[in-house]
Amino acid sequence: MDGRNNTQVSSFILRGLTDSAGIQLALFTLFLLMYLITMLGNAGMILVIRLDLQLHTPMYFFLSHLSFLDLSYSTVITPKTLENLLTSAKSISRMNCFTQLYFFVFLAATECFLLSSMAYDRYVAICNPLHYPVVMSLRRCCFLILGSYLIGFLDSFVNVLCISRLHFCESNIIQHFFCDTYPILALSCTDTHDIEVMIFIVSGTTLVVSLITISVSYVFILSTVLKSTSTSGKQKAFSTCGSHLLGVTIFYGTTIFTYLKPSKSYSLGKDQVASVFYTIVVPMLNPFIYSLRNKEVKNALCRVTQKRDGSRQLK
Repeated sequence: MDGRNNTQVSSFILRGLTDSAGIQLALFTLFLLMYLITMLGNAGMILVIRLDLQLHTPMYFFLSHLSFLDLSYSTVITPKTLENLLTSAKSISRMNCFTQLYFFVFLAATECFLLSSMAYDRYVAICNPLHYPVVMSLRRCCFLILGSYLIGFLDSFVNVLCISRLHFCESNIIQHFFCDTYPILALSCTDTHDIEVMIFIVSGTTLVVSLITISVSYVFILSTVLKSTSTSGKQKAFSTCGSHLLGVTIFYGTTIFTYLKPSKSYSLGKDQVASVFYTIVVPMLNPFIYSLRNKEVKNALCRVTQKRDGSRQLK
């Protein structure tokens, strides 16, 4: 190892989305509004599912965890982004940077397998409804949730362990608005080829396995629905699956566009826009995707509201 590799940077500078003060202020206002909507929407979804007994089913059990992940996911990225949009000093310590990266990868990987679990739940409900209560027992649901978090932990651990072993001895400017894998790899003054291959394999496996699970589940779902002669049954199936498919398409579309390619293909403009979608926009949209298209959630919200108003009148 040469001498220059012994000099380690203690902090990084997050370049951000733009250098224009006017655009930064506009983005701050927009992202703050989106973050508040994300917090209220996802916290509200969790609260409604918890308070309404009719939503204590496997489908909404998974949905409450999805809301928790989105809430946490956005909190890992957005507050620091908002801070950097208002200040001229956009520094982040090495430890805080790797911590942000760790939780970002952990929550993203966990969400991949949670979406797979939700697809499997819909498959059992539509293709094997008579055995649904037995197959999707509380124990099975907890196993799927814990499995998703465990895979997210392992994925994140490998990712951050590989990157933490790199040496950063020249530039410390991250060409991004948060600590992400490829922009950090681009700063290293050591050979990153083996680490890139390892991260690509781990991340690619996470995405591909979860996508295969979702795809196979929906192939069986579509086959079952098309064979059904009940129009109302078809409408209900498409209604419950449509929300999940829309959420999956947005999340996986932007994620695959950003990560399943060599780090040298990283583009400051295009990849940052995609990153804004899956770190800020998607967590905000999910509560609306799963509630506005779902009559059960709407009815539950009405019941919870009426129950609250009734308790106030009694007082």
